[in-house]
Amino acid sequence: MKLNQDGGINGAVIALVFVILLLIGASSFAFWAYSGRQNYKNNADQLISKAVGSAKQKQQSTDDASFAVAEQNPLTQYIGPQAYGTISLYYPKNWSSYVNTNSGGGYPVDGYFYPGTLPSVSDSGQVNFALRLQVENNAYATVLQTFQSAQQNGKVTIKAYSLPKLPSVVGVEVTGQLENNLTGTLIVLPLRSTALEVWTEGTGYLTEFNNDILANLSFSP
Repeated sequence: MKLNQDGGINGAVIALVFVILLLIGASSFAFWAYSGRQNYKNNADQLISKAVGSAKQKQQSTDDASFAVAEQNPLTQYIGPQAYGTISLYYPKNWSSYVNTNSGGGYPVDGYFYPGTLPSVSDSGQVNFALRLQVENNAYATVLQTFQSAQQNGKVTIKAYSLPKLPSVVGVEVTGQLENNLTGTLIVLPLRSTALEVWTEGTGYLTEFNNDILANLSFSP
């Protein structure tokens, strides 16, 4: 009986110690959780401000990188009116441009491009413009007939041509005497019920014409 009684006392003591340890553990966990919650509560504004600042810094870095890439691009873009095919044209960013889209009449889109300061467009015929862009308010077949007559007279040569970015639209490349006292290289393409004409005057800008303008030119047929 005495051994059984001592054994019972020892079991109760062990149980009591175990309960005390559980209480201590639970209290410690509760204190840790409460401290973490208070720390977050007390520093929430600081934490949020730090996160927002980090996000802004990351966005600024992205914007700076995009700007740097854009600055390294030597070309700038012209986008024409939607009514006339939304012409997308890239040309050297050190060129000046003037595009008249309000004249109506025979040329609803009429553009001039030239390195540096753009000469007066009224000087056309006296200045070799680096690039000219026109939408002619005539059907492609009608415009083509004009140059076919010049070809018969030996003034120009004509061959089939398609833009690298728009191979499904077939037009012509005209080289030679485009007008009186004006030589150059001209591309004529069908554009819906009109004709798109893009050309360079003389031979001084053929590299830019082929590598920059024609290589990137596109529109909605």
